[in-house]
Amino acid sequence: MRKHLLSGIAALSMLAFTSSAAAAEGVHTVKKGESLWDIGKANSVSVLGLMEENGLESHEIQPGQTLSLPETDVSEEDKELLAKLVQAEAKGEPYAGKVAVATVVLNRVDSDEFPDSVKEVVYEVSNGHYAFSPVQNGEINNTPSDESKRAVEEALAFRGQGQGSLFFYNPDTSTSSWITSTDTILTIGNHVFAK
Repeated sequence: MRKHLLSGIAALSMLAFTSSAAAAEGVHTVKKGESLWDIGKANSVSVLGLMEENGLESHEIQPGQTLSLPETDVSEEDKELLAKLVQAEAKGEPYAGKVAVATVVLNRVDSDEFPDSVKEVVYEVSNGHYAFSPVQNGEINNTPSDESKRAVEEALAFRGQGQGSLFFYNPDTSTSSWITSTDTILTIGNHVFAK
């Protein structure tokens, strides 16, 4: 009898642990010194999404405050693919340029003019050509650096902010006359970002 009772208590304890772990998913308790930016980067969600999900009108948060984390449409596989693209497209570029390349992909995902997922945007074929040359030449298959991975996390936290770049190109190597007719937003390193 005692053995069955202990088994029952162990089962209830495991059930309680599982339930509390499940309840904790999608929730973050603010730690001292944390910002929405820190929480966004750590959880692959945008600061704007965090604010909207929690009805926040400012970036002010307090230690111990519980925040609901918005759902994300970017999987771990998507983040890895995006980091590979950043590595291939922006190797040797300043860190801000790496973040901006990742941001272009996320802006495309959010735009009605492009496919609705990171994978579909990265592998998009338009007018018989891949949207991103590393897909064509195979560089998309190389291992991304830690810096490229960090740039993706930063771009995810920054998502929805900025000036809405949908394109980037290197004016010294670009052979497209169309791309140079787009509206330039900013230049970082060797890349022009445009929409």
